[in-house]
Amino acid sequence: MPVYRHELKKVFYKFERFGKIIKMSLSKIKISLLGRIVLAIIAGIILGTLLPWGAIRIFQTFNSLFSSFLQFLIPLIIIGLVTPAIGNVGSTAGKMLIVTVIISYLDSIFCGFLSFGVSGSLFPRFIGSFSDAGIETVQKTIPSYFSIDLPPIIDVLTALVLSFVLGLGIAFIKTPTMKLLAEDFRNIVTKTIEKAIIPLLPLYIFGIFLVMTWSGQAMRIVSVFIEVIGIIFAMHIVILILQYIVAGTITGRNPFTLLKTMLPAYFTALGTSSSAATIPVTLAQTEANGVNRDIAGFVVPLCATIHLSGSIMKITACAVALMLMNGMPVEAGTFAGFIMMLGVMMIAAPGVPGGAIMAALGTLSTMLGFDQQMQALMIALYITMDSFGTACNVTGDGAIALVIDKYFRK
Repeated sequence: MPVYRHELKKVFYKFERFGKIIKMSLSKIKISLLGRIVLAIIAGIILGTLLPWGAIRIFQTFNSLFSSFLQFLIPLIIIGLVTPAIGNVGSTAGKMLIVTVIISYLDSIFCGFLSFGVSGSLFPRFIGSFSDAGIETVQKTIPSYFSIDLPPIIDVLTALVLSFVLGLGIAFIKTPTMKLLAEDFRNIVTKTIEKAIIPLLPLYIFGIFLVMTWSGQAMRIVSVFIEVIGIIFAMHIVILILQYIVAGTITGRNPFTLLKTMLPAYFTALGTSSSAATIPVTLAQTEANGVNRDIAGFVVPLCATIHLSGSIMKITACAVALMLMNGMPVEAGTFAGFIMMLGVMMIAAPGVPGGAIMAALGTLSTMLGFDQQMQALMIALYITMDSFGTACNVTGDGAIALVIDKYFRK
């Protein structure tokens, strides 16, 4: 008997060591936000057909609470991000700064209008209205166990106007106390996005697709998402070619050679999904294109913050797709105002994965009428392509640097 006991102890010891090795290996595996979102969608589709009614109601309850918290935060996100962004840009006077900001803004809204034109022409051909079943009514068919009413302290439009007033005041009055206060509040908002919103997003999206699978709509939506993503990726390539054709025409150089030089920055951004993390590579490749080091050192970090042409293109296209799916009217006049406002909001986008869509949520709700369900789908669709948008943004920064170098090199 003691012999068997000794052998069992050896077996258990081996299993314990094996378990520890597996645990240590799993702890070293870091899944990106995109990976977690994709896993959440797949899990939601699979478990939506397996989980009982009571379990689905649990996730519906979480979605209700998270949605309320997100709606509460949106005005605070606008104030926290837009105020210091306007204050910082406005307070750094200089001709090169003004020209860079204007070019970045015009290029961004051009990409938005181009995206609207392409999306408005192509998407209706394969996106049918889901309004007969009603995407927006799916959540209402499954009641949550309880809900908490958490109204925002101010509405989105008021927050936006307040941000402009405070930002311009900081820029022109140059009060250090107010500037520090705005920057501290921005840090609080950014940390809230990083530590509370972003980590819970996969669970929220899992709950959304769980409910949609139960209602029989998930696969229809996913099939539309795949087609939308393909068209948006093609638009990214077209936009980059157009940007470098313009830059090449102005500088008298081969645009495709210039674009080829920037490819390392493009692929680095694909891996990092962060404009800020890609700055060293973008700088090196911009200088390799012959841009003066001082000009590149000024334009590239600035454009990493204010030039989000790929992000605006994605948000516009995704908004058109979701509005068509919901049977909502897609009007050129409404989208014109939306795109121009979005160009301002992107200046305030925090440098975290999914930061651009977080900054845009308020504009989506006030100007396009997106409800909580549509905002959740917008986040899921946007983050699925986040790295491609970032790659388009940073590669386009090199084109702007070429134009600035042409006119400001001494």
